[in-house]
Amino acid sequence: MFKKNALWLAVAASAMLVVTACSNDPEQAENTSDEAENSASGAELTIDLSSDPVSLDPHGANDGNSLYVMGTLYNKLVEFDENNEIQPSLATSLEQIEDDVWEARLREDVTFHDGSAFNAEVVKANLDRVRDPDLGSPVAFLFDKITDVEVIDEYTVHIHTDGPFSPLPSHLAHPAGGMISKEAIDADYEAIENGEPASSYVDAHPIGTGFFELDSRTSGESVSVTRNEDYWDKDNLAKASGITFKTVPEEATRIAELQGDVADIIYPVNPSSISEIESAENTTVKQSPSSNLTYLGFNTEVEPFTDKRVRQAINMAIDKDSIINGLLDGVAEPAIGPLAPTVTGYSQNIDTFEYDQEEARQLLAEAGYEDGFDATLTVNSSTASLVDLATYLQAQLEEIGIRVSVNPVESATYLEMTGDGETEMFIGTWGTVTVDADYGLYPMFHSSNFGAPGNRTFFANEQLDDLLEQARKETDEQKRLALYEEAQNVLAEEAPVVNLYHSVLLAGMGNDIEGFWQYPASIFYLRDTEKVE
Repeated sequence: MFKKNALWLAVAASAMLVVTACSNDPEQAENTSDEAENSASGAELTIDLSSDPVSLDPHGANDGNSLYVMGTLYNKLVEFDENNEIQPSLATSLEQIEDDVWEARLREDVTFHDGSAFNAEVVKANLDRVRDPDLGSPVAFLFDKITDVEVIDEYTVHIHTDGPFSPLPSHLAHPAGGMISKEAIDADYEAIENGEPASSYVDAHPIGTGFFELDSRTSGESVSVTRNEDYWDKDNLAKASGITFKTVPEEATRIAELQGDVADIIYPVNPSSISEIESAENTTVKQSPSSNLTYLGFNTEVEPFTDKRVRQAINMAIDKDSIINGLLDGVAEPAIGPLAPTVTGYSQNIDTFEYDQEEARQLLAEAGYEDGFDATLTVNSSTASLVDLATYLQAQLEEIGIRVSVNPVESATYLEMTGDGETEMFIGTWGTVTVDADYGLYPMFHSSNFGAPGNRTFFANEQLDDLLEQARKETDEQKRLALYEEAQNVLAEEAPVVNLYHSVLLAGMGNDIEGFWQYPASIFYLRDTEKVE
């Protein structure tokens, strides 16, 4: 049943105990403000996305389209750079001064888009808000190890944790760590008291410190941002004067707009569309490694998926190589576990199911389903490649007697259904945004995160919970990696998902676009993106 791979552990971006600002390059220091202004005089950009952002509140959403837009509006205390290394941002340093205390020293020259000051009280307000049960934040799990945020002085905070918590820097670098104006936070709480939904004010008034600020928003159509001319890093203003994020669900329309110079960048791109885009004289596809997982998930609270033998049988019935070569033109990597090679904690020493339809049928018979069964597979219709994948899986499962009805639904409905447990099977994607195993495993599989936070399979296992909790506290990196390897092997046995593949990030763009890149979790970095002559 299982195939064991050779031992290999990769550390893509280990948690840093000390993050400090470095002195500027001498040549950069010679740049004048006039030169900086000239470098930031570029044309506006248009980016086509597959669906609307759920929210522009960093504490209110965790879907890709929201994160793409929010990345322009907010800064975090620390940020990932292009090499997945943590760098200072709004904090000039982040240091672990005790096992359970981190000290952040803050920049003193930062203001929000509304003109209010960034300081220690703001940091406390943000980290208290995201953990507030009354807010019901879908990203609260990132910060649930924080017990207190202590203001030491105007520009120093101590972040207290419930014991050692090695992943804290990478969690603070997650988009959920984006700093919101305290005035906006206070206004949101006032709106809640007046009967408005949580996050409604911040969603409508996303006031951050980022290199762009909100210009306009039309639900279902577009979000436009304009360059923040008062950005705190004066030598690094955004190069584009503004960006419009358009909602364009159909990939064919996105490609037509790209090739017609209506759009400058489109995302996502189906692998089967690469040749079409690259055959045109004016467009290309940028390929980037990802930390993403595409998987087939089972609602483990719904029969017959309560029986792990059924889940294991489906794992053995799916030919991953044929999916990658047949559907994705070879542009993906088969997943041996939930973590991609770009993620700290990835290991090749994970048990995997070999493709074996005969053994799959035997397992189904042992579970009492010799004649198979009927099931519904829910998929997000906004991504054409996932709908194609659903149809492909339908055909493969038919071969072992499982009769699948594919249920394509639009993005908001998909998130609601999978978050509320209103599915039997579903095609899911998960980006390990922090490139750390804690984020790749804890939200998706810990029993405390049922539903919207990430555990859409509603899987619960005491042994796994214990391993994930131990790993969060372990400060010895090798011991921590060993715990994650053990956790992944528990998942391999219990099979709450079929780990299908790790995608390659594919963004279509005009040949005149420079400075665009994506983090492994697919989030765009747009400060330096521009259209050149």
